[in-house]
Amino acid sequence: MQKRQFTSQQLSELSLPVIKRLMAHPKVKAAKTIMMYYSLADEVNTHEAIEQLRTSGKTVLLPAVISNTDMELRHYESAADLQGGFFDIMEPVGRLFYDYESIDVAVIPGMSFDLQHNRLGRGKGYYDRFLKLIPEAYKIGVCFDFQKMPGIPADPHDVKVDEVI
Repeated sequence: MQKRQFTSQQLSELSLPVIKRLMAHPKVKAAKTIMMYYSLADEVNTHEAIEQLRTSGKTVLLPAVISNTDMELRHYESAADLQGGFFDIMEPVGRLFYDYESIDVAVIPGMSFDLQHNRLGRGKGYYDRFLKLIPEAYKIGVCFDFQKMPGIPADPHDVKVDEVI
């Protein structure tokens, strides 16, 4: 895995241009409701972007894993509302969010993305199952440039993203 050759500081620095492109994206700028992810140490760091989106008046939603197969969305209010959940991922404890049709943009992490917008996750299928519930949301895959591949394995049940940044 190429990510292992980088220190956490280097990954944090590599995150900056990715997040800059994300925050400048017209769909993100226009969105009222955005599904984000609270990044792990080896993912594009989204922590500051989440705060910026929230303070700019957008509704920010974060996933919380609720079982071995499913996740739900909760409102993000502040970092103080996060607690360690499944897989030691920081998850919100705020209000549940049910109005999936109002989600304008979903920002999705991945271990790898390809030129056809296929996504390789961590193998549990949480995002593939959940993304089927929000077909109208514009899905933006977020990864480091070295995680972009010409092609990756994809199954019929895998959900593609609309764009990769």
